Amino acid sequence: MALLVHLRTVTELRGKGDRIAKVTFRGQAFYSRVLENCEEVADFDETFRWPVASSIDSSEMLEIQIFNYSKVFSNKLIGTFRMVLQQVVEESHVEVTDTLMDDNNSILKTSLCVEIRYQAADGAVGSWDNGDFLGDESLPGEEKDSQETDGLLPGSRPSSRPLGEKSFRRAGRSVFSAMKLGKNRSHKEEPQRQDEPAVLEMEDLDRLAIRLGDGLDPDSVSLASVTALTTNVSNKRSKPDIKMEPSAGRPMDYQVSITVIEARQLVGLNMDPVVCVEVGDDKKYTSMKESTNCPYYNEYFVFDFHVSPDVMFDKLIKISVIHSKNLLRSGTLVGSFKMDVGTVYSQPEHQFHHKWAILSDPDDISAGLKGYVKCDVAVVGKGDNIKTPHKATETDEDDIEGNLLLPEGVPPERQWARFYVKIYRAEGLPRMNTSLMANVKKAFIGDNKDLVDPYVQVFFAGQKGKTSVQKSSYEPLWNEQVVFTDLFPPLCKRMKVQIRDSDKVNDVAIGTHFIDLRKISNDGDKGFLPTLGPAWVNMYGSTRNYTLLDEHQDLNEGLGEGVSFRARLMLGLAVEILDTSNPELTSSTEVQLEQATPVSESCTGKMEEFFLFGAFLEASMVDRKNGDKSITFEVTIGNYGNEVDGLARPQKPRPRREPGDEEEVDLIQNSSDDEGDEGGDLASVSSTPPMRPQITDRNYFHLPYLERKPCIYIKSWWPDQRRRLYNANIMDHIADKLEEGLNDVQEMIKTEKPYPERRLRGVLEELSSGCHRFLSLTNKDQGHVSRTKLDRERLKSCLRELESMGQQAKTLRAQVKRHTVRDKLRHCQNFLQKLRFLADEPQHSIPDVFIWMLSSNKRVAYARVPSKDLLFSLVEEEMGKDCGKVKTLFLKLPGKRGFGSAGWSVQAKLELYLWLGLSKQRKDFLCGLPCGFEEVKAAQGLSLHAFPPISLVYTKKQVFQLRAHMYQARSLFAADSSGLSDPFARVFFINQSQCTEVLNETLCPTWDQMLVFDSLELYGEAHELRDDPPIIVIEIYDQDTMGKADFMGRTFAKPLVKMADEAYCPPRFPPQLEYYQIYRGNATAGDLLAAFELLQIGPAGKADLPPINGPVDADRGPIMPVPVGIRPVLSKYRIEVLFWGLRDLKRVNLAQVDRPRVDIECAGKGVQSSLIHNYKKNPNFNTLVKWFEVDLPENELLHPPLNIRVVDCRAFGRYTLVGSHAVSSLRRFIYRPPDRSAPSWDTTVRLLPGCHGLCNGGPPCRPTGEVVVSMEPEVPVKKLETMVKLDAMSDAVVKVDVAEEEKEKKKKKKKGTAEELEEEEPDESMLDWWSKYFASIDTMKEQLRHQEASGVDVEDKEEMDNAEGLRGPMKSKEKAKASKEEKKKKSQSQSQGPGQVAEAPEKKPKIDELKVYPKELESEFDNFEDWLHTFNLLRGKTGDDEDGSTEEERTVGRFKGSLCVYKVPLPEDVSREAGYDPTYGMFQGIPSNDPINVLVRVYVVRATDLHPADINGKADPYIAIRLGKTDIRDKENYISKQLNPVFGKSFDIEASFPMESMLTVAVYDWDLVGTDDLIGETKIDLENRFYSKHRATCGITQSYAIHGYNIWRDPMTPSQILTRLCKEGKVDGPHFGPPGRVKVANRVFTGPSEIEDENGQRKPTEEHVSLCALRHWEDIPRVGCRLVPEHVETRPLLNPDKPGIEQGRLELWVDMFPMDMPAPGTPLDISPRKPKKYELRVIVWNTDEVVLEDDDFFTGEKSSDIFVRGWLKGQQEDKQDTDVHYHSLTGEGNFNWRYLFPFDYLAAEEKIVISKKESVFSWDETEYKIPARLTLQIWDADHFSADDFLGAIELDLNRFPRGAKTAKQCSLEMATGEVDVPLVSIFKQKRVKGWWPLLARNENDEFELTGKVEAELHLLTAEEAEKNPVGLARGEPDPLEKPNRPDTAFVWFLNPLKSIKYLICTRYKWLIIKIVLALLGLLMLALFFYSLPGYMVKKLLGA
Repeated sequence: MALLVHLRTVTELRGKGDRIAKVTFRGQAFYSRVLENCEEVADFDETFRWPVASSIDSSEMLEIQIFNYSKVFSNKLIGTFRMVLQQVVEESHVEVTDTLMDDNNSILKTSLCVEIRYQAADGAVGSWDNGDFLGDESLPGEEKDSQETDGLLPGSRPSSRPLGEKSFRRAGRSVFSAMKLGKNRSHKEEPQRQDEPAVLEMEDLDRLAIRLGDGLDPDSVSLASVTALTTNVSNKRSKPDIKMEPSAGRPMDYQVSITVIEARQLVGLNMDPVVCVEVGDDKKYTSMKESTNCPYYNEYFVFDFHVSPDVMFDKLIKISVIHSKNLLRSGTLVGSFKMDVGTVYSQPEHQFHHKWAILSDPDDISAGLKGYVKCDVAVVGKGDNIKTPHKATETDEDDIEGNLLLPEGVPPERQWARFYVKIYRAEGLPRMNTSLMANVKKAFIGDNKDLVDPYVQVFFAGQKGKTSVQKSSYEPLWNEQVVFTDLFPPLCKRMKVQIRDSDKVNDVAIGTHFIDLRKISNDGDKGFLPTLGPAWVNMYGSTRNYTLLDEHQDLNEGLGEGVSFRARLMLGLAVEILDTSNPELTSSTEVQLEQATPVSESCTGKMEEFFLFGAFLEASMVDRKNGDKSITFEVTIGNYGNEVDGLARPQKPRPRREPGDEEEVDLIQNSSDDEGDEGGDLASVSSTPPMRPQITDRNYFHLPYLERKPCIYIKSWWPDQRRRLYNANIMDHIADKLEEGLNDVQEMIKTEKPYPERRLRGVLEELSSGCHRFLSLTNKDQGHVSRTKLDRERLKSCLRELESMGQQAKTLRAQVKRHTVRDKLRHCQNFLQKLRFLADEPQHSIPDVFIWMLSSNKRVAYARVPSKDLLFSLVEEEMGKDCGKVKTLFLKLPGKRGFGSAGWSVQAKLELYLWLGLSKQRKDFLCGLPCGFEEVKAAQGLSLHAFPPISLVYTKKQVFQLRAHMYQARSLFAADSSGLSDPFARVFFINQSQCTEVLNETLCPTWDQMLVFDSLELYGEAHELRDDPPIIVIEIYDQDTMGKADFMGRTFAKPLVKMADEAYCPPRFPPQLEYYQIYRGNATAGDLLAAFELLQIGPAGKADLPPINGPVDADRGPIMPVPVGIRPVLSKYRIEVLFWGLRDLKRVNLAQVDRPRVDIECAGKGVQSSLIHNYKKNPNFNTLVKWFEVDLPENELLHPPLNIRVVDCRAFGRYTLVGSHAVSSLRRFIYRPPDRSAPSWDTTVRLLPGCHGLCNGGPPCRPTGEVVVSMEPEVPVKKLETMVKLDAMSDAVVKVDVAEEEKEKKKKKKKGTAEELEEEEPDESMLDWWSKYFASIDTMKEQLRHQEASGVDVEDKEEMDNAEGLRGPMKSKEKAKASKEEKKKKSQSQSQGPGQVAEAPEKKPKIDELKVYPKELESEFDNFEDWLHTFNLLRGKTGDDEDGSTEEERTVGRFKGSLCVYKVPLPEDVSREAGYDPTYGMFQGIPSNDPINVLVRVYVVRATDLHPADINGKADPYIAIRLGKTDIRDKENYISKQLNPVFGKSFDIEASFPMESMLTVAVYDWDLVGTDDLIGETKIDLENRFYSKHRATCGITQSYAIHGYNIWRDPMTPSQILTRLCKEGKVDGPHFGPPGRVKVANRVFTGPSEIEDENGQRKPTEEHVSLCALRHWEDIPRVGCRLVPEHVETRPLLNPDKPGIEQGRLELWVDMFPMDMPAPGTPLDISPRKPKKYELRVIVWNTDEVVLEDDDFFTGEKSSDIFVRGWLKGQQEDKQDTDVHYHSLTGEGNFNWRYLFPFDYLAAEEKIVISKKESVFSWDETEYKIPARLTLQIWDADHFSADDFLGAIELDLNRFPRGAKTAKQCSLEMATGEVDVPLVSIFKQKRVKGWWPLLARNENDEFELTGKVEAELHLLTAEEAEKNPVGLARGEPDPLEKPNRPDTAFVWFLNPLKSIKYLICTRYKWLIIKIVLALLGLLMLALFFYSLPGYMVKKLLGA
């Protein structure tokens, strides 16, 4: 159904202007093109078409508005025409001429002429008359027009042609679809696919058919921007999306690292817990902690895997806690937690950091949680880098509930649920029987049993269940359900369902299907639980012909893309949330198998007959291996059409006849026979006739189809579930368009085309209208029987999602501005991912279509096309994107054969036309084919109109000439061992191929060659070929002298077509050169710069073609260059090269490099460096700067690469290539002269961030964000200050006298409370480097927290700034200031001023800080390549993913130098600058490169997360440092069994640059026996640091001090450094003004003017202000740049054996001091802090209210024999017990007992340090750090059985609740934290006494109070303890008195008779009587039985 409106003309317009029309129906508007400069008559002559899903109502309106179009302002409405469509609905064809109305509804003179046609529902299809207004050719129905517009605008449809040819263009392409590969897009493997971006096409420009987006603001495409776009971004669209190499299934390296930190609240009493960590099948255990239910472990585990991603992400991570496990018994499970690896990997940063896993017991689901385990879990693939948050002091009091180990959006309270997987039946199974006997039996007896015994196995969350086995059945019926019990929502994403064949030997998988739970559920507010089916799912795998050893068995396991249909399975899935309080529930989570209620046959949809038609238009590029045998192509859908597989093809419809089904079957049969009496003779033809291929060239063959194209057709029966596919197709359409638009925008941004924001607005507009279209189409989707719950719910959620997406797109559109394009682009990418996710239908219906190439009946290669892409629908949006289109398919090898290089070669290239739809809709299955053919039918179908043809004969053909302009390629693959290639390109078009010449030894060939293909015959109508020419394949090869050429990569292009009747003139011709990305497998391998044109040869022959006037070179044969209009315009550039030196050159052919030279080449010109005469002695060049001139294209994007080669000059004039490097983009080296010249060196190569002024060509004195202070000294100081206090964060800038500072401090002290006073002013002598380090880390963490809390992205901040800038002409000073503040917040980790955390300035003690960089220093300072760049020299072949060499292995050395490119006549003033040295050209002021001796001082602080190197999961790390010939191994100081060692060492090395400049710091694992293993190493290039202007030799501290922990390390004082910098940068200054001021250039800095020495004497100094100037050096105009602050950098450790995967991190910093300067002081002492020795004395005075456990044996009274046990956390073996207070009847106990606990404590980390041997066999002691926690437990002593545990409390010595004054006030809440008790720290209070509660858990897992203890804690340092000793228990010295215990305990010893009487008479009287009676009864019975036999005998014998 469709409504078509043909707008003809608008007459009697007033004035002259540009006109545009807008036609609206049902809220969807189309725009006409703009008619420029038209006067009275506007001749639009355009057709608009609305496909409509529901019939048009006679009251609906059509509206046409005519506007005056303006490029700048909004368009002005001329008038409106509205029409009710009643007459149209009745007559279906109306012509109207009527006047327009203006805004006030008054009639205007202007009138318009329009023709409207309504094409009604199905019945009317194809019944049009030929007097059709659409032009001369008649359209057989609406499918003719079968492609939704791909335009810039929602569905604009320009069918207009110049009036001469007024034919309606097929598949009406819009403006942007020049290169739309509608039919040539090959099958995609994954749902996410990079589509090709859209672009304005030339051919429509010349007709000016430009539509403008809605509102007609200048946003949409104005003509100006159109012409800007004509350079055609479109090449991306010009290639099909062809994934040659399967990526899935290929194994990769993964590392799962898990740190188990601690567990809390474990359920159980006095347990000995062990944590077991399981990943997949690997298990690792922590050590056991004794009698505690909150153990602390801090143990790190690493699991390495090498498997494919699918397998990896389905592996389970299981963390379980086991109680009392030992060698003999496995222990009991307390609780476990599981989640799959994929869930972790999909987290941000691929990790969970410091999160609490909730433990639950799988065997008892009614129980609550069993405790928490705190852990870090990270999953790293190759190349992922994980940012670990900084491991420093961790506070123990964290909020458990807020940090649970769950992905975002999962509720913390997960409930138990049952997952019912219902397995109904399967169909179409392949033959699987392996046993020979069965085959023999079959042959002899004809026993025709089905050879397969299937069952279904389901894997979910680490469990598996399976159905029963159905013997010998191809169509098994199970009706069973597998039930899993797990927490919901589960943390496992996929469920795996596998049909397996049961076999005596081993079971084999037949097919596998994964159910992605995210796709079948929705967790939103209106979401739904996972549900599925009952529905069929299709399974794909290896080919169906049975072989004993199936090489593609992996495919059946679900790895990789299936190459054939295996079977389909009907299944369902339901989830039921359990009510765990229900007592009837079985509490176990074992998998169960139950019967399921069978479902009716029709529940999955009514069986319909489908018809698949295909026509092979071309088969070329057949691999030469298959060239000698005849070839056929076979098409299959499901098992239909599969001829090799022995299954009988069902001739009749599929459904099984069950009773009651008869009528339905007949119906179906009739429906298929109603096309005339075929009597079922329409046997499918599923393969093409065999044909011998012909040779194309050395590598490829083609099949000579010529004008006769073979066809295939297949009838098949499937349940009719088209609706599912239709919905998916609509969403795919929207997504394809969106993707195309986004690629466009990206391309525009990349190539710097103007107005990308307009294109993005257009894309968003299109998206929102697409979403509304979806809503209108699917809303009418009424439920039919076969719709499952999932169908309904999915539809609802899709409607909701798309509606909100449409809304968001609208709002986003309004926000798109030039500077927000990138950010909004990210939002759109999210839309795209969401659309692709929604479009993926989890319930399959029609299986995919496979096309196989058979060579002498062997299956060789295949392609797979999703059936939804081919599905036909009357509504255009629902149609598959390849239905009725010609599609280019590349066939590939199946399964593993396609891995690696085998997968790169094309097996065959097909041009294939496919159509799939219901048989009854098949009238027009041919209408998408190129026109001009006659059908050839099979004999029996000759007379039948609807009978499909078996081949097509083309009568129309056009002759063309193709010109391929091959200009150049860059960044190609290195195919030879020299690291270069000898590339040539081979161009394929239809069945011809040609090659360019071979260029030797280059990765960046400039062929500059035109290839001409003559007399190409193409079949079909001329205009069709114009719109959609065939594709060109370009392959790049490397020529080898021996053997055949190596494949290097491939790309695809579409030519620009010129018909014979078109002129060869702009704007379409000549074509522009474009970059085409070259692919090798899935990896990119360079770019090709080329252009292609296809010219029709008209009746006049070649005379009409543009002439080819190229010189023909006699030697090389006729090689024609690229013609003038196409090749780029060149202009003269000069390239200056700075030659600095060569480094780390490896041997070449075993000989050392001795006399190297560097050759630079660009665009055929070049320059050579001077020769290095002795590389060993001095690897630097003596001539620094050379230059050459070269012609380069004006367009910078077309600049050729620059090649750097290093050769070694050997004896006898031989040269050997050492290595080469190609600089693919010269962009960053281009120098644009500023308006006002600047002599310093940073104007040359790269403009540093500090000199934005220069880049913008603005005045250079406005740096980023400093207030410009044009200072004259006479300005009063007060005012000055206000101008320079730039930020409050740094006290150096603020002018405060030291005296004032003191006052400030005092004020602060007054504010602080008493408690804070202690922390306030740390004693100088106490502070050391570590205080500074920990303070800095706290600051860093604080900042991260702020960033997270504010949640403002850096980008958003920038956006806010920008928006502010746009809002009004804000004063530049203020703006600068604002952005400065932002920058400060962002970049400087607030290491600026002390106490700078905004919230609590009073609390922070004033400690100077340094900057802790969480990454390498290089990444922060742009690799220190401010003027000296490092180019890696490569040699050897490029590796391919797996096996080959990585970039690092190919590196044979480094060239250091730089480039500067500029247009030749430079402005005069540059060379006229003072001090300009012409020999240095643009590189002015460069230091000398003579050798220099340097003292290198390396400080290694610590390492974190090292990869375990020993079996025990630990390592014994030590540091090794290499620099040049120096090799330091600090082996004797290894740290035993530590993965987070603190080294705290510094090493001094003397080195001489340039010979020794690469510093390697490695961490090795010490081994007692054998060699030490390398854990990981990091390399630092010291030379770049040394020469960098960022001054990375020695970091600038935050403040200047001459003694103490913050002493100045540099031999030069700040004022000397400042003077030197000013001199080098030719800056005016420094002028030290009145004390405390310095002026540099036009900046003034102020600060303190005095300094204290060790003796407290004050002396005047200029150092503070100098330091202040240095800290703000980036603000100095022109030469400013950030100077490296005092810092610690964190460098990843890498191991060459495990490339790309981090093995830990190392924190260090490096200082360098030139030896010709004064010597630096002694190195800082950063040795690790020694723990301080303390003694904790705990006196247990009394207990009270202890629960009474024992019943007295005699008296039955409740009593307890109480004793108290205590230990300091982690030292259970040192536990101490009091004596026993026997027989306490009231729960009171008196002890007066003293424990003594000596321990070592690290205050900074708040940890106790213990050193102990791990086991008897350990070589040395291991150091553990554990939290300081005191545990007190209360026990009941038993003589014979084990003592009973009653209760416990654990006190964290740093923060524990203050004890209650009396036992009464002591309550349970004190310990659980429910009441606010003041927390105290024993380290501050020193002495605490009070009552504390003791707790235990009852049966319901709740805490209950089981006693109270009165204790006194007293902490002393070791020295104090020595002076003041006390005795243990109640011993000497200072003994405690004996407790006063009542003697009730022994009462019954004294008076036993009384006790007995009490027992017998009172308590047990009745019991005793009962027992006596019972005994008597038993006695009687026994006597009776005893005498019975005697009496019997007597009786019998009659005695």
